Amino acid sequence: MLVSIVAMSVPGTARILVVSDRVEATPALLDSIRGRAARGPAEFHVLVPNPAPHEWHPTHPERHDKLVEAGKVLAAALPLIEEAAGSPVDGAVSIRHDPMDAIEEAMHAGAGVDEIILFTAPHRLERWLHVDLPHRVAHLGLPVTTVSAEHRDAGPVPDQPT
Repeated sequence: MLVSIVAMSVPGTARILVVSDRVEATPALLDSIRGRAARGPAEFHVLVPNPAPHEWHPTHPERHDKLVEAGKVLAAALPLIEEAAGSPVDGAVSIRHDPMDAIEEAMHAGAGVDEIILFTAPHRLERWLHVDLPHRVAHLGLPVTTVSAEHRDAGPVPDQPT
């Protein structure tokens, strides 16, 4: 149930992909979107990896239910996210569990992306950092900002040594 996030950009408007392990509009997520919107014109697209346990087989009957449930929560959260962004925002829940797979799938589906904001709640921070998601995403060649509810803004990912 990945919704196409094809950009209908206005020239000079940054296209921001917000990847969150939570579908709720938390204060930290809203703060990060509000802060980025204040820096200049931006369009925001929210992407949530599938919240079902990744151990579940792709045909597990509850996997689809988790996807649908997360989609409903995201749809309810979008008005708050739009208020923080100051403009319309779209969003999708990916069928993919791995955030990097979800990001790559969205980008291959034609989503024009200029920047990526990675948002994670503290309880999941350890797992996402364990798979080194910020540095994996940095290899896409786009500016990446990592934000957590606990640490607010961890800042851009440093350049990789060559």
